[in-house]
Amino acid sequence: MTCPHAAAGSVRAYPFGDRVDLELDPAYGELRATEPVVRVRMPYGGEAWLLTRHADVKKASADPRLSMHAAADRDVPRAAPRALDSVGLMGMPPEAHARLRRLVSRAFTARRVAAMRPRITEITHGLIDDLVAGGGPADLVEKLALPLPTSVICEMLGIPHADRHIFRTFTEALMSASRYTEEQVGQAAEEYADYLRGYVAERRAKPEDDLLSALIEAHDEGEKLSEDELLMLTGGMLIGGHETTASQLAAHVLVLLRDRTRYEELCARPELVPSAVEELLRVVPLWSSVGPSRVATEDLEIGGVTIRAGEAVVYSLASANRDEAVFKDAGDFVLDRGTNPHIAFGQGPHYCLGAPLARAELQIALEALTGRLPGLRLAVPADELEWHGEMLVRGLVELPVTW
Repeated sequence: MTCPHAAAGSVRAYPFGDRVDLELDPAYGELRATEPVVRVRMPYGGEAWLLTRHADVKKASADPRLSMHAAADRDVPRAAPRALDSVGLMGMPPEAHARLRRLVSRAFTARRVAAMRPRITEITHGLIDDLVAGGGPADLVEKLALPLPTSVICEMLGIPHADRHIFRTFTEALMSASRYTEEQVGQAAEEYADYLRGYVAERRAKPEDDLLSALIEAHDEGEKLSEDELLMLTGGMLIGGHETTASQLAAHVLVLLRDRTRYEELCARPELVPSAVEELLRVVPLWSSVGPSRVATEDLEIGGVTIRAGEAVVYSLASANRDEAVFKDAGDFVLDRGTNPHIAFGQGPHYCLGAPLARAELQIALEALTGRLPGLRLAVPADELEWHGEMLVRGLVELPVTW
């Protein structure tokens, strides 16, 4: 339900509605046109500034005066019930954050991802083999969208298949907005940390050709990752490496099958898959509302609005990616869109480290599906699909398909 629109300059309740599907509340479009930097009352912690335009979000993402670290471990205005943790990568001081990103980028390279493409393709086709063998209708979330990125990131880190349920349980707890209690989240985190400590110790004693071993060996001017840093980064990659990609893959297929002419065109023109993936990343919202809050460390101006030191700022990547000033026919899905400066993976120092891997997985999955299952279609009407509620990211519970 959309909240009543108040007069310009007043404080609005946020989020504007409780949508968990792929649609954006029309209030975002109205704000981009009339009040792109607006004061909002967040579900937790009080009031913040909400940014909705592409240019403003890009500027804010790169401005060091808007700090996630300043928002960590404080009761700041925010969308999630839990404040950002200062021990996590996003909540670290800028110098520590930059150092850890340098170390990870030396292990998590584009070359390593490129070398993984044949294996990602093999895993994808194996999952589609199982899908077809089981007959339709089948749940594409269970059969492909979730196991593909899970298998890939676990293989990259060397995590045994039998142990994957441990971090899956923790991911569901951590990414919940209100489905789990603080006690349940804490218990899942403790079990997860205990497992990772044992596994890191094992890899330290006996390195192998995997990403975790590379992280253990990574140096920055002679300084290695500490034990806590290794645990934090490994845990973060396990979570980020499967949860968001799984949600996006299922949603991308839904967009293509909701209007099957799009899917049919990709089947006929497989060379369009890379541009289709970029357009899907642009139009498919990931977050249920907004991501982590930032706090201004000094006075600054964005979009002609003065933001005072100590005030919180949030922004909508989904709204920025629908900005009519940047994207022609911004509300439409354009399969062969040329220039596409979307910011689905963020911007600036917090740009998603796993973007190359996510792109590879999404492209390979769509290439395999359109190449092998040209008759793929929804097994139930799109408006009957169930979505996860009370979660930080938008995700389908199931995606029943047949072919």
